Amino acid sequence: MATLHYLPPVKPSAIALGTAYNSIVAGAVLAPIFGETYHRAQAANTKEEFFKSKEAATAAASTGSAVVGSAIQTYGVGALINATGTLSYKGAGYLGALIFFASSAPSIISQIFLEKRPIDTVAVGGLARVLETVGLSVLLTWWGTRTDPF
Repeated sequence: MATLHYLPPVKPSAIALGTAYNSIVAGAVLAPIFGETYHRAQAANTKEEFFKSKEAATAAASTGSAVVGSAIQTYGVGALINATGTLSYKGAGYLGALIFFASSAPSIISQIFLEKRPIDTVAVGGLARVLETVGLSVLLTWWGTRTDPF
């Protein structure tokens, strides 16, 4: 039988802070998309008409999945910080950079060389991913992730 005692504990307040941080970063990138939805909501005749629309359902589903994904990512980064014994901001930056290169760099390279996407679009997405990895690990190191400090 599998048990959960192999998963390192992470302070719940760190998970909440990291989830909020990642949501803010994602919101900054997705603001133009949701801004368009907001303008459609204002143009709708009634609130009920907008809430029954496909745009509202899509926005609610994407927001919910983004929050859950942010919480899982925050737990993972916090668990790595705890498991590696990272205590300094420099170490957290290196750990975040390793997470970035392992998770996001391949897709960024693919977008540039294979998909031939515009560099500015790729750069905005890349900056968001750097903030979600390096920024998150530095923020969590500042806040503290251990449930029982030493």
